[in-house]
This record gives sequence, C-alpha cells and structure tokens, in this order.
Amino acid sequence: MTVPGRVEAAELLLSLDPPAWFLRHARTVAEVASWLAAQTVSATGPTTRRVDRSLVEAAALLHDADKLLPPGDPDGALPHGDGSAAWLARRGHPELGPAVAAHPVTRLIDAERYRAWAADASPEERIVAYADKRAGQRLEPMAERFASWQRRYPGGWSAAEAAAVRRRADYLESDVCRAAGVAPNEVGRLRWTGAALRAARGRA
Repeated sequence: MTVPGRVEAAELLLSLDPPAWFLRHARTVAEVASWLAAQTVSATGPTTRRVDRSLVEAAALLHDADKLLPPGDPDGALPHGDGSAAWLARRGHPELGPAVAAHPVTRLIDAERYRAWAADASPEERIVAYADKRAGQRLEPMAERFASWQRRYPGGWSAAEAAAVRRRADYLESDVCRAAGVAPNEVGRLRWTGAALRAARGRA
C-alpha cells in the first residue's frame, strides 16, 4: 500500500469529472487539512507520533469521492464516507479509508459511535474530519459551516441532536487546534492543489 502523492490524488479526483463547486470544496478541505498537518508536525516533540501529511492531503482531497460515483456503482450505495473509502480501496488505496470514512458530520450524531471514534481516532482522521467542518466553498468559521448545513437540510436533526453534534464538533476543534498549537481563528490554508491539478491535467 502506498499513499498517493499530490498529483496522483488529483488524478483520482479528476477521473470522477468533478463540477466546479465540488472541486472548490475538495480543494479547500485539502488545503486546510494540509495546513493543520504541517502545523501539527511543527508543534509536536521528537517522541510524539508524527502526522502523515501525505495521507492527510490525499484523504482530504478525495473525502467526498462517493458523491460523484455513477448510478449503479456499488460503492455509491454505502453510507457517505464509507463509499469514498471503498472506492479508494478498489483503486489500491485502503490506507486512506479511516480518514475518509470518518469525516461526515453525521458521524457525530450517535453518542456511542462518536465516543468510540474519539477514543481511537488517529491524528490524520481528526484533521480531515475537522477540516471538512471548516470548509464549504472557502475557509470559514465552524459556526458558518453549521449554519449552511441547517439551511440546506432544515429539520434534518432534532434540537437535541443538533446541540450534541455541535458540542462534539467543538471538542474536535479544540483537540485539533491544540495539537497544531493554534487558535481556531488562526487556521489557514496551504495552497498546493492548483499546481497538483494542473500537473494531473497535463498527464491526461
């Protein structure tokens, strides 16, 4: 198993013919996740487990792949996130599966499932999951991202579920930002996806 590099990950994404709005989101998540991974590497000591930046970047860029699968693709019938992980496994990248599968905000609804994940999740999983909660079409505060979900899916959660999801997301934000040594309002983007996509298109 080898983690795809930036250009290879971009090639995989382009193979799904993503529309412009999808590509903007994928790029924003990948660049926010990349920035957080770099900050975390800088903030950790020599005895701390190092973050796999390449895994973070590839998983973040490809996290929503299952949203683009054609009708009839068996991976498209799986829950969101799991479908992306299965699609990547079929293409020889099962190592991306945990970080990709764990990103949906819906993973924060079930208390038991959330507790199990929070206890065992790798730094890479946490970074990708958090980056998705800071990135719509651009880097934005988590409050704006949640407001966007509520506008698009009114009545999707009960008031109690929405409050619980937000508490868990706030904890995730605190955990990831603490590991990176930054405050939430200091989170940035590492702009690499444009060059990777241009290189990927040049190989076609």
